[in-house]
Amino acid sequence: MMKANQKPKPHAPPRPLFSCGFFRRCTQSVLSPTSPHQQQPRRKPTTTSSSSSSSSTSTSQSFTQWRFPHHLDQTPSTAPPPPPPPPPPPLPVTTTLQETFQIAELHLTSVSESDKLLALQLLERVVVPDPPSDPTCPPGLMRCLVSCLRSNNKIVTAKYVTKILLALCLAEGNRHVAVEAGAARAVVETAAGLEISAVERALAALELMCTTAEGAAEVRGHAMTVPAMVAVMARLAGRGREYAISILSIVYGKGGGGGDSGEEIAVAPAEEVARAVALALEGECTARGRRKGAQLLKTLEEYGRLDLSQNGT
Repeated sequence: MMKANQKPKPHAPPRPLFSCGFFRRCTQSVLSPTSPHQQQPRRKPTTTSSSSSSSSTSTSQSFTQWRFPHHLDQTPSTAPPPPPPPPPPPLPVTTTLQETFQIAELHLTSVSESDKLLALQLLERVVVPDPPSDPTCPPGLMRCLVSCLRSNNKIVTAKYVTKILLALCLAEGNRHVAVEAGAARAVVETAAGLEISAVERALAALELMCTTAEGAAEVRGHAMTVPAMVAVMARLAGRGREYAISILSIVYGKGGGGGDSGEEIAVAPAEEVARAVALALEGECTARGRRKGAQLLKTLEEYGRLDLSQNGT
């Protein structure tokens, strides 16, 4: 039996789980419940953990992106529509007028309206500031200009065509080419529908074409010449009226059905034409236009056996 005053033996401390000194120290400070209270080790700031986590996440993402290509992650979708065709390239800058004529003719024969407009703008820049006398305009290019003048888009193209046609007709050689291409007939048939500035340029070119024998014959033989000139003469003023009166003088002059030729012309009655010319002379007109108008009234008086003084003219 144990003695009453005998003290119980203290229990031996638990044996550490690890014999290694490093792990034994860890178990004593953290895991062992019997170890005395010790100061807890300092923890690193949470930012390190978050940065480590973000670094790990970014590393994982970068690895994932490297491991699996991006195009495999995309969901299948419909193909995008093809891009629109590029605009036509600008016309090249040429060194000779003959090359300019060839390039302009090539673009004017195109179906594209934008190509035609580019060609007309090129000709305007080259021909209008310095009208050429040589070389002569190719017949194919002149026919293209006539076609543009007759086109449905007269408001746009007539602005350029009339400038180019007038500049080309300043050279005598181009007048023959223009008449053969039908430019005189086209001006007569389209003059009534053109704007005022375009009509003035077109009539000026037509007057130059009438200086050739074939041009004058073309104007005299066209049934629309007199009605068209009477109509535009009322709309125009200044030089525009002068050009219209001059063309009427060609129609009723020698070889045109008046004077000594004795030919008849299928035109408006001389009395109506004389009345229109007299009204035009009362308005704004140039000095040359008034001289030509006075001569035309005398010709009409002889041609129609009119007594203009009795009619109040």
